[in-house]
Amino acid sequence: MSAASPVPAAGDSGPVLQASPVATNDAAVVESPQPLNTAPGQQNADQTSYFASTRTEAPADSPMQAASGSRSSADLLRRLSLVDGDRPATPYLDPQVEYPALNLTGRILSATFCIPHTLGFKSGRDWDIRPRRGTSALFDSFTHLSEAGTIWDHTLVGWTGEIKPSDDMPSRPQSPVEGSSSSKNSLNKTLPVPLNNLSAPVPVDGSVRPSAPQPHGDGIRVTKADRECLEKQLRRDKSGKIVPVWLMDRSEDNKDDVVLKDQGRWRRYAEHEIYTLFHYKQHEPTDGRAERRWWTDYCQMNQTFANRILEIYKPGDIVWVHDYHLLLLPSILRQRLPHIYLGFFLHVPFPSSEFLRCLSRRKEILTGVLGANMIGFQTFSYSRHFSSCCTRILGFDAVSAGVDAYGAHIAVDVFPIGIDAAACAKLAYGNRVIEDKIQRIRAQYAGQKIIVGRDRLDTVRGVAQKLQAFEKFLERHPEWRGKVVLIQVTSPTSIEEEKEDGGHKMANKISNLVAKINGLYGGLEYTPVFHFPQYLSQDEYFALLRVADVGLITSVRDGMNTTSLEYVVCQRDNHGPLILSEFSGTAGSLTSAMHINPWDLIGVAEAIHEALTMPAEEKANQQRMSYRHVTTNTVQLWQKTYLTRLLANLASFNQSFSTPPLDKALLLTRYRLAKKRLFMFDYDGTLTPIVKDPQAAIPTDRVIRTIKTLAQDKRNAVWIISGRDQAFLDEWMGHISELGLSAEHGSFIRHPETDAWENLTETVDMGWQTEVIEIFQHYTEKTQGSFIERKRIALTWHYRRSDPEYGAFQARECKKHLENTVGKKWDVEVMSGKANLEVRPTFVNKGEIAKKLVASYGFGSGEPPEFVLCLGDDNTDEDMFRTLRATKLPPENVFSVTVGASSKQTLASWHLLEPADVIAAVALLNGNVSGSNVDATLAAGY
Repeated sequence: MSAASPVPAAGDSGPVLQASPVATNDAAVVESPQPLNTAPGQQNADQTSYFASTRTEAPADSPMQAASGSRSSADLLRRLSLVDGDRPATPYLDPQVEYPALNLTGRILSATFCIPHTLGFKSGRDWDIRPRRGTSALFDSFTHLSEAGTIWDHTLVGWTGEIKPSDDMPSRPQSPVEGSSSSKNSLNKTLPVPLNNLSAPVPVDGSVRPSAPQPHGDGIRVTKADRECLEKQLRRDKSGKIVPVWLMDRSEDNKDDVVLKDQGRWRRYAEHEIYTLFHYKQHEPTDGRAERRWWTDYCQMNQTFANRILEIYKPGDIVWVHDYHLLLLPSILRQRLPHIYLGFFLHVPFPSSEFLRCLSRRKEILTGVLGANMIGFQTFSYSRHFSSCCTRILGFDAVSAGVDAYGAHIAVDVFPIGIDAAACAKLAYGNRVIEDKIQRIRAQYAGQKIIVGRDRLDTVRGVAQKLQAFEKFLERHPEWRGKVVLIQVTSPTSIEEEKEDGGHKMANKISNLVAKINGLYGGLEYTPVFHFPQYLSQDEYFALLRVADVGLITSVRDGMNTTSLEYVVCQRDNHGPLILSEFSGTAGSLTSAMHINPWDLIGVAEAIHEALTMPAEEKANQQRMSYRHVTTNTVQLWQKTYLTRLLANLASFNQSFSTPPLDKALLLTRYRLAKKRLFMFDYDGTLTPIVKDPQAAIPTDRVIRTIKTLAQDKRNAVWIISGRDQAFLDEWMGHISELGLSAEHGSFIRHPETDAWENLTETVDMGWQTEVIEIFQHYTEKTQGSFIERKRIALTWHYRRSDPEYGAFQARECKKHLENTVGKKWDVEVMSGKANLEVRPTFVNKGEIAKKLVASYGFGSGEPPEFVLCLGDDNTDEDMFRTLRATKLPPENVFSVTVGASSKQTLASWHLLEPADVIAAVALLNGNVSGSNVDATLAAGY
């Protein structure tokens, strides 16, 4: 993510754009001024709270009320997105009032990789604390959460970052007071030439050469007293409470003194492996030794963060985890605190499944994030990629609204981040120093149009593509030579892998391109490209954005490029067009900008020409639309919207969708009291896991022993009611003579103590099968990996081995085809199962068998069963649950249990997560048939 508001810098001395490069637009921590267009002294109620003080609103305006009637995750997302028809939903009530069932404490614990400060250390003294460059939009949001007027009690948890001895820290810049003599003189003061224009970072004070680096072979020793001193200083920080995380070797744990040696190790896996792959870059293959070390450090870092959060966590707190350094943290916290309220937001792109598959730890990364209740992304395409990866790599059911995994529904949503537009405008306007710099820049480039680019020295920022496109522009439009200049500012990278570009390939490539363009099209009186590989002061940065005639951003892969948002704010009066890469996360938000493909050099060149020749009215219209978006969709609104959606999802799924877990204590009690019991089990997905090859779904020894033990009790009638054919059930379960079997969803049954199968569909006309086979064959040829299973009665089309998304699409098309043809001529039913489509006679379903069994063991032949346990996992099993609801059996004696996520829509009264839990529950009953251990079992929490 690109930077936002710059840090206050040293006095602006020296030539324009070569003044002391002490600051960047990467890390300002500024107080949020009043909103734009708000009169001085006027207080906006929404500024003091994310959920403003109570006000009278129509019921439909409440996100909770809007979500309360939703019937699915997709419907919930739609209802939260649109309240009152087409107006974006915004919260109006205190969340503790609106969501009383959540028992919120009002505290938010934000976990981010680094605290918003760089630290200088000298033992026994106060720490040297300075603003950190980068991700300032995120840091601004933390500051806003910590303001006195909000209802939230915010705490930031983050790593200290690489600690440097205070002697190695660059000298603090001294900003002159506006209007003072030092400020005036600084405009004419000339600095020495930077030590190396191609190196990064450039020294903060260019007039002072840095001291020689001091070796720290033994590391930096930080005592317990020093750590407590830092924590005390951070508690008084104006940006809010900060709890530092100390990352150290395991051998240093529980020691008073900590020795910090290789501090960069905690970045390496995230920034070498995850960051590069998330930006669609791949490394050459290696022996994997370094990656394994980095992965160990990455896991340890996430575990340390979890330990630190648990030290301060209270039930009812909201934990908000940020970005790719902490992808494992949600799962770690969820394992230790199952009922934690946890959100995650990714600030960088998320790749397609084709790229994520190249990551050796892909499954661990995905399952780590799925510990959150809600996962947020910058754009819809990133959220779509994530959902697709969960389906393709982990096999979970996923749609754009969320993922069903591990017995829970994880919401997936889109939240484009913004900037603090009011603070940006306040910094950019009304400053006489900036006005003077604007005049000087205009005088320096008099008679020339100014194109401005500002990027980090990362390969994904597309600086090389920008220069190549500008060269193509000058080649194709010679009339602009001498009339336009490109000012490109390239600040040092913050990514570990980019820093380790030992040959300076990227810097050298940019330098060579600049020299080539200036050599081809420049001269003594004209220089087409001015390249400044350095940080800019805050004043220079805003002056440059305000004076620009065109903003040019050509990133080849980017999260949310906030430089483009700041450019829009700074062009309030000038109306300079913005040319924006379609690969930037901002492109989806700034729809009025000129979108370009950075790989299409001619296209970019023509976009530059179009921007330079655009009529004033069109420029004003574009600016008006962009300005309205940037000043409305601020970082404060981003934060507010995220928390609103998180709370609404928590409340809705907790109250509306959640099927409670099976109460094993109650199950065991009812089982013991009953003298006549009926068990009905599905097979695939209930007794055995779903596998790609149906023939490989064979029962384990434990499953067979558990079912056999249950069936041997004379008080138990145990049935397996499956879609499998007779041959499969006979092969794997037929040897248990006490077990009743039903094949093909009730078409055939085999009673206990017999070997003969009874055909319940003997008199049915099966002429429909010929037509169904033809249709299935048509879709089998179109869908690679699919196949047809022909049973005695039913026909099933399987697509488990196919691409999951394409297979599901083809299944929908096939189902429509069947319903419009065979379904209208024959009395058949088309059923969607787990990665399959089945056609069977309408009267054949598991519900009919369940009805027969309840009647045969109950009202039709004496006393009804006193205990019924029915388990299944898919749509075909809902027929059994529906039948049991319609019986006259006492509800307290009937346990209908679905296997899978608690959030899925079902007629069952209880749920278990997976087949292993089913076997564990049945084994519990087997182990307590005599009732001797019931009390111990109940005491253990079953």
